[in-house]
Amino acid sequence: MKLTLGFSPCPNDTFIFDALVNKKIDTEDLEFEVILEDVETLNTWVFEEKLDVTKLSFPAFFQNADKYVLLNSGAALGKGVGPLLISKSEAGSLMPEIKNQIVALPGENTTANLLFSFAYPEARNKIFLRFDQIEDAVLTGKSELGVVIHENRFTYQQRGLFKVTDLGEYWEEKMNTPIPLGGIAIRRTIDRLKCLQIEKLIRRSLEFAFANYPALPDYVKLHAQEMNEEVMRQHIDLYVNDFSFDIGTQGKQAIEKMYELFLTLHPSHSGSHSSSQMFLS
Repeated sequence: MKLTLGFSPCPNDTFIFDALVNKKIDTEDLEFEVILEDVETLNTWVFEEKLDVTKLSFPAFFQNADKYVLLNSGAALGKGVGPLLISKSEAGSLMPEIKNQIVALPGENTTANLLFSFAYPEARNKIFLRFDQIEDAVLTGKSELGVVIHENRFTYQQRGLFKVTDLGEYWEEKMNTPIPLGGIAIRRTIDRLKCLQIEKLIRRSLEFAFANYPALPDYVKLHAQEMNEEVMRQHIDLYVNDFSFDIGTQGKQAIEKMYELFLTLHPSHSGSHSSSQMFLS
C-alpha cells in the first residue's frame, strides 16, 4: 500500500521520519510518497484532503477533524517550546498600542497565530508570511512585530532583534499544561489497523533516530543546509521529546484545552467530533 506523507523540512520532522522514509527500518507492506513543505502549506492542503498522512498545526486539525484523526506518535508538544513575539527594539516590549501595530505571523492556521490571539486578543492588524520571512519583515519595517517559530527561535537575537513575549510561557502560565504545537494526522477513510501500523512505524523511526543521536542523519542536514549543526541539535532537543513517542494522557488534555480555546476564539466553528474522538484509539 502506498500513501502520501507530508511534513516540514525542519530538523525535528526530518529527524523523526528519516528512518521511515529512507527505509532504515522495515516499513512492512507500506510505501510512502514524501512531500516536504512548510507547515502553513501543509495546513492549507488539509482543507483539500490532499495528503493521506500529514504534519499540521492544531488549529488546522481542529477545523478538519471530520476528515482526519490524530496519531499518537510524531507530535510536537512540550514545555518551553512556544513561539516568540519579537521586535526591532527593546522598547517593543512596552507595546502601548499593539492593536494598531502590524504583526507578522507564520500563517493563519498555525498554532503560533492561535497563541498570539490568546495573549493579545486586541491585536487585529496581522499579516501572514512564510515562517522564514518574519525576521526580515520586522527588520525592514514591513511589520512592527513578528512571531517566530522553528529555528528562528534560536537566531533572532543574532540579527539584532528582541524578545517581547514568550507566547508559550503565557500559555503554560494560564493553562498549566504543555504547549501543543503540531501533530501527525491521517485520513479517517484509512483502515484503523493501517493507522495503528503507521503510528507504530513512526515510533520505530524515532527510536532508530535516537539510538544514533547526537549524530545527525544526512537527511536532516540535507534539508537544513543554512543551519549549523548546533542549531539543528537545539531544534531537535527542543521539539522532539517523550510526547513525540506518545502524546499520552497529559498531551491529550493539553490538546483538548487548546481545542476549547480555539472554539472560544472562533465561535462560528462547531466541531463535528468531540475532543475524545480526535485521537486514534
